[in-house]
Amino acid sequence: MTDARPFHFKHFSLYHHRSTMKVGTDAILLGCWTEVKPSDVVLDIGTGCGLLPLMLSQKGVAQVDAVDIDAASVGEATVNFKASQWRDQLKAICMDIVDFQTDKKYDLIVSNPPFFNRFSKCDSERKSRARHNDMSLSYEMLCTVVSRLLKPDGRFAVVLPVSVSAEFLKVAEHSGLFLHKRLNIIPLEGKDSNRVNLELGYGKAAEVQEANFTIRDKDNLFTPQYTEFLKDFYLG
Repeated sequence: MTDARPFHFKHFSLYHHRSTMKVGTDAILLGCWTEVKPSDVVLDIGTGCGLLPLMLSQKGVAQVDAVDIDAASVGEATVNFKASQWRDQLKAICMDIVDFQTDKKYDLIVSNPPFFNRFSKCDSERKSRARHNDMSLSYEMLCTVVSRLLKPDGRFAVVLPVSVSAEFLKVAEHSGLFLHKRLNIIPLEGKDSNRVNLELGYGKAAEVQEANFTIRDKDNLFTPQYTEFLKDFYLG
C-alpha cells in the first residue's frame, strides 16, 4: 500500500510517494551542504519530488527551475511547490534535461543524479530511468548539459557514490569543470565514506576544500555533527 503522508520539515512539507526519487539522506545532505547566495538562479536536474529546490529556497535563493523526465514526479513537485511559501520562485518542468532549452545561464546547478549501472536494474522502468545512468543520463551527458547552462562563475553541486567519483571527475574535466569542494560522507563512525558531495566550477581551484562528515556514531546514533548540520531543517 502506498504511503501518501507528507514528509515534514521545519518550514515546509512535501509529498514524495509518487516520485521516482523519495526524500532521502543523499539529497538532504546535499541541500544542507550547498552554499547559496540571495541572487542565485538555480537549476535542479532530476528534481524528483522537489526536495532540493525547497531546501535551497529556505536557505535563500532568487529562483529555481526544477527539471525531471518523469511526469508523475514533476506533478508531485508542482503540488509541493504550490503549497510552500516560495511558490512564486519555483517552477517544475517535465522534460529530458538533454532537450531543455533556455536563454538563462544558472549561478548554481544541483543534481542527485542516476547512480547505478546496468547490472542492477530496478523492476520499474520509471525507477530505472531515474536511478541508472546508462538508461537516461550518462555522466558525459550530465556534464555537457551543465557546461552549456552554467554561468562562467557558476557552481555545480552533485552527490555521488565514492566508487564512481573519480570517474565522474575525469568526465567533468573534459567539459571544463573542475573540483573546488568535496565532502566525504561516512555512514558510520569507523567506516569508510560511501557518498561524496562535490562542488565543481570552471577553472582549477588553487586548493580544493575537503572535509569529512559522519552520520552515525558507533552506537548507531546520529552524531552531534549531523544534528547540528540539519538543525535548520529537521523537526525535533
